[in-house]
Order: sequence, then structure tokens, then C-alpha cells
Amino acid sequence: MSFRIAFALLLALATTSARAAELLMFEQRGCVWCQRFDREIAPAYPKTDEGRRAPLRRIDIASPMPPDLAFVRRERFTPVFVLVDGGREFGRIRGYPGDTFFWGLLAGMIEKLDRGEAQSPEPLGSPPPGATFAE
Repeated sequence: MSFRIAFALLLALATTSARAAELLMFEQRGCVWCQRFDREIAPAYPKTDEGRRAPLRRIDIASPMPPDLAFVRRERFTPVFVLVDGGREFGRIRGYPGDTFFWGLLAGMIEKLDRGEAQSPEPLGSPPPGATFAE
């Protein structure tokens, strides 16, 4: 295999992995709902099909937004889970609704991702049950 072909393949793999789907978790210190998520979901998440499809990436809402996530609208409560891929949002879960509802809502977002149905941002409203206001 020539050097050019090998380099092109390596570059393609690096670009693909850099744009892989992620489940963003916007959190803050002292958020009781984030702590509940950490007890009920976080330990198993990376071992699931969903966790392998969209690894969890945690974002502290008190920190500046990472440059690669400038397209994501931040909310002022936690937790908020946002499924992103390739610079587009495919859904969000506002608050932590408990383990049963979380998995079902996430499955629906991953189905949208697989169909390529990016989501338009929803209007911001009051925080749902299972959310903590930002400090």
C-alpha cells in the first residue's frame, strides 16, 4: 500500500472518530438529580449499546462552552442530556426522569440519529421535574 493511500485512510478514520455521536450531560456541583443519574445509570452506561453508540461527555455548566459545542444551546438547570453528532443536535432530555424513562427517551433519540433526523432547538421553558437550577 502506498504512503498516500495509507495516509488518506488514517485521515479518514481520524475524521470519522472525531465526529462520532456523543451524549452530552450538562451538570453542576451539588445537583441531586445528577447524583441520582450517577448512581442509577452512569456505572452501566459505557457498557451498553447506547453508551458505545454515543459515549457520555460531561459538561459543567459553570465552565465556558467547549468550542466544538458552540452549536448547542445551554440551559440554566441540570441535568440536561443532549445527543449530538457531526455538529447537529438529535434530541435532548431535560432533567433526569428516572432510569426507566431515561432509557426509553434515549432510545428514541438514537433512532432519530440513525434516521438522520436532526432536531430544531425547542423553546426554553421552565425546568421540568427532575432538574436543579444553576447556582
